[in-house]
Amino acid sequence: MRIAFAGSPAPAASILRELASSHHEIALVVSQPDRARGRSRTPSLTPVATEAQELGLPCIRVPSINAPEVLDQLRAADVGALCVVAFGQLLKEPLLSEWPCINVHFSLLPAYRGAAPVERSLMDGVSVTGVSIMQMDAGLDTGPVARVAELSVATTDDAGTVMDALCRLAVPELVAAFDALAAGELMFTPQPEDGISLAPKLGDEDRVLDVEWSATRLADRIRALSPHIGARIVIDGEPFKVWRAVAHEIPHRPGLWVEDDRMWIGCAEGALEILELQPPSRGRVNVGEFLRGYRGPLALG
Repeated sequence: MRIAFAGSPAPAASILRELASSHHEIALVVSQPDRARGRSRTPSLTPVATEAQELGLPCIRVPSINAPEVLDQLRAADVGALCVVAFGQLLKEPLLSEWPCINVHFSLLPAYRGAAPVERSLMDGVSVTGVSIMQMDAGLDTGPVARVAELSVATTDDAGTVMDALCRLAVPELVAAFDALAAGELMFTPQPEDGISLAPKLGDEDRVLDVEWSATRLADRIRALSPHIGARIVIDGEPFKVWRAVAHEIPHRPGLWVEDDRMWIGCAEGALEILELQPPSRGRVNVGEFLRGYRGPLALG
């Protein structure tokens, strides 16, 4: 098939790269407009637009994929379907009716509908997740599903490792879906009414570590926000990011303490051992390196 691909962030770029090497032709790539990034606030391409450029694929960067002029470009490209992966814009009529809009969603629908399914599922400590290949409709990830693939999640996995694995799972499912679509054989199943949960976009409040929670809940939150966002905790009056930690079941001991070059935080249940953190205005360091160079009192708050 001739396919249009709509996506923006790095995971979508990795799927675009693999899909472009399949026997289906990417006739047009659609991505978000350039955005100011970094301290210099220099406008830069999205990862998908950068990948399209490297692959030599035509790419348009649009504020709204639903604009009439964008629909005209899709028609001119003579595409038979639209593949959507973490695009970041809502699709509306008549786009949804004019082309089959096939979406990769990074959860086992109807669980974790929304913008942050990987992070929200890890926060909940799931042991199994997956990808759903679905047909988009006007709802929020409510369309019927054609294919699913499951992924086991270890307690050592973070959002980065899970997302990488899900992207690898998604590509053969996508190719198979477009094979079936081209043959007129792609079948969809409505999502069940039970098991629905939402995964809204992450906010600043989601980054806060509360020691009134259990150590396991805190460890799940930390790995859900690693390696790109980072959980936050205040130490010696300064906001630190925590990138890696592990929960231990030990008798309750409040506060923060250091023992044998290891850093611990007492929680409502158990204790959290910090493995990697980031002081303000500094890079990420493991705890041993941090403790060798830090001269503060090391207290929470």
